[in-house]
Amino acid sequence: MNFFKSFLPPSKWKLPLFILTAILLGLVFFIFYISNAHSYLSDDPNACINCHIMAPQYITWQKSSHREWTNCNDCHVPHDYMVRKYYFKAKDGLRHASMFTFRLEPQVILIHDPGKSVVLENCIRCHEKMNENVSLLHGTLSKIKKGEGRFCWDCHREVPHGRVNGLSSTSFARVPLLDSPVPEWLRIKINKENNN
Repeated sequence: MNFFKSFLPPSKWKLPLFILTAILLGLVFFIFYISNAHSYLSDDPNACINCHIMAPQYITWQKSSHREWTNCNDCHVPHDYMVRKYYFKAKDGLRHASMFTFRLEPQVILIHDPGKSVVLENCIRCHEKMNENVSLLHGTLSKIKKGEGRFCWDCHREVPHGRVNGLSSTSFARVPLLDSPVPEWLRIKINKENNN
């Protein structure tokens, strides 16, 4: 019991420490809410357009035949077991969020090796039902790196995203706007003040 008491602050620090902890927790929850982070826990494709940089990928998928059968996570997230799925989503999401926060995102989005491996797995997983030879024709990421196979998209170049060359490649695309994080009562108050 004394071991745990050694971690407690002195009496005069309890209130300031409590207030500081409450402020930090409030900031964490506010950032979680304002960044729409909870949307990444779902399979909703609209989560992908939380960052404007993903608009070309979203709109090209929206206009593709894959839209009828899949969402973004069906292709870009592992499906073998739940822990791997959410670990991959968290790792990839933190990578994307940090790149976007620090303005490190490239003009043209390119998939990195872990993403290539997952997309290849999912192409084979879905299309193996249609064609038993699909895995024989393509191969694994390690085989492809050795030159002993091809990615599905080496031949099927425009599936499902078409030719995406950056934000300008879909300049007239209509991408749905995100819901405003500003509460309704505050928007009404701001509108009233602006009209006066």
